[in-house]
Amino acid sequence: MNSRQGPIGVFDSGYGGLTVLKEIVKTLPQYDYIYLGDNGRAPYGIRSFETVYHYTLECVQHLFRMGCHLVVLACNTASAKALRTIQQNDLPNIDPERRVLGIIRPTTEVVGQYSRSRQVGVFGTTGTVNSQSYPIEIEKFFPDVQVYQQACPMWVPLVENDEYDSEGADYFINKYVRQLMVQSKDIDTIVLGCTHYPLLAGKLQAHLPPGVTLLSQGGLAAASLADYLQRHPEMAAKCSTGGGRTFYTTDDTATFDRQAGIFFGEPVSSIHLAL
Repeated sequence: MNSRQGPIGVFDSGYGGLTVLKEIVKTLPQYDYIYLGDNGRAPYGIRSFETVYHYTLECVQHLFRMGCHLVVLACNTASAKALRTIQQNDLPNIDPERRVLGIIRPTTEVVGQYSRSRQVGVFGTTGTVNSQSYPIEIEKFFPDVQVYQQACPMWVPLVENDEYDSEGADYFINKYVRQLMVQSKDIDTIVLGCTHYPLLAGKLQAHLPPGVTLLSQGGLAAASLADYLQRHPEMAAKCSTGGGRTFYTTDDTATFDRQAGIFFGEPVSSIHLAL
């Protein structure tokens, strides 16, 4: 790796972004990656716009200092509450040659291709739902699609406490599924608008009506990143290609490693980052 190259940074407030990194590595295994999970200050979903923005910017700047020219916010809440401000206000002053991409757009620009009824649902954190990011972004690409949202505040705690496959999880899955589907019986496509939610996909499918399509963001984000790098060879040239992966957490490394392996699908050994 020469001085002009660096790893691709992947940021999340906790563990969920590892489901995205897992798919990115499958699609683009040749690149080096740094993952930063801000577990010490998670969850972001219940925090204000201003707090999420400051936390996200601080972590993005850490990744820049680690040599990343390109950072992916693999966090719906950070993408909803911080991405635009960082792109428009901060990057021109920090370094106009660096880029920060989000997790919402890769989903919203294709979701209309999956829906026949033009009725789309979104499961998300309270912060993501309140931001209205999904309805706003989907309307840009598919103005004929009607979007219905449901906040699911109990799902992230279930996943992070290893209860996502328990009988207790069924209660809260069924609760939020019913609250979404009562808004429209014609919903035929649902976006999992939080990167934790793929771990609930099996149970979700069992509680949903037959024929409803669930869209997880990892594969869509990976395909979008591959397309971005192909369209921007000048940025691809700045991304090092050693196939390495480094993991950082702002919380206890032993706890992170134990949980991260569930999301990433293979053992993880992390380094503590003090903010």
